Amino acid sequence: MKYLDSRRVGWDTETTSTNPAEARILTAAIIARGGDRPERAQTWIINPGVPIPPDTTAIHGITDAKVQAEGQDPKTTLDTIASTLASCLRYGMPVTAFNTSYDYSVLHYELLRHGLLPMAERLDGQQPYTLLDALVLDKQADKYRKGSRKLKAVAGHYGVHLEDWHEARADAVAALGITDEIYRRMPRLDGYDARRLYLAQQAWREEQQIGLQAHFRKTDPSAYCAPEWPLVPAERGGDA
Repeated sequence: MKYLDSRRVGWDTETTSTNPAEARILTAAIIARGGDRPERAQTWIINPGVPIPPDTTAIHGITDAKVQAEGQDPKTTLDTIASTLASCLRYGMPVTAFNTSYDYSVLHYELLRHGLLPMAERLDGQQPYTLLDALVLDKQADKYRKGSRKLKAVAGHYGVHLEDWHEARADAVAALGITDEIYRRMPRLDGYDARRLYLAQQAWREEQQIGLQAHFRKTDPSAYCAPEWPLVPAERGGDA
């Protein structure tokens, strides 16, 4: 089945840190569309039990007061989020995010932190072959485009215009919209089976991160960009 004819999912998390090994999930969203069925949105807000750094609140607007008043228990909610994503992956649904290695790694370390089964065990040891990364696909599709590769800029390039940026639901919709448009512009992607595209994204991500690291090292010799995808090792988490 072609990607644009399939039931497919976009997802996103908003967190307390840019380091996925340390970040706590504050909000999450999973959006399903396509397959001749209505669009469905699932959203969650979590009380992480730790203070939210002011610099992250400045980005996504989520405050300690909000999560204390509205947040759900992290262990129960994280289990639900992971179970939902694992079901989609086991079924073979495309599951996309923007910079998947960040969100997938955050979820992995959050599950371990709360004594829950990680995604690998929920998938019975199988690789999450239908994971997609809107950022990796964009950089591969248009390697030499100048300008920002942040979510809002990339979404604008593909004609995806939303409100409430850095809100999990909006960002999940944006990731899905970007991936949809990339498939419209690059129908040859449908020629990849899931395993081949998964392995290709790993190779593309490594190449992209090596190039980005070389760029950063022009001004910061210690700059490091983790090449692993979709799971960044904990010791490299700060550079996902």
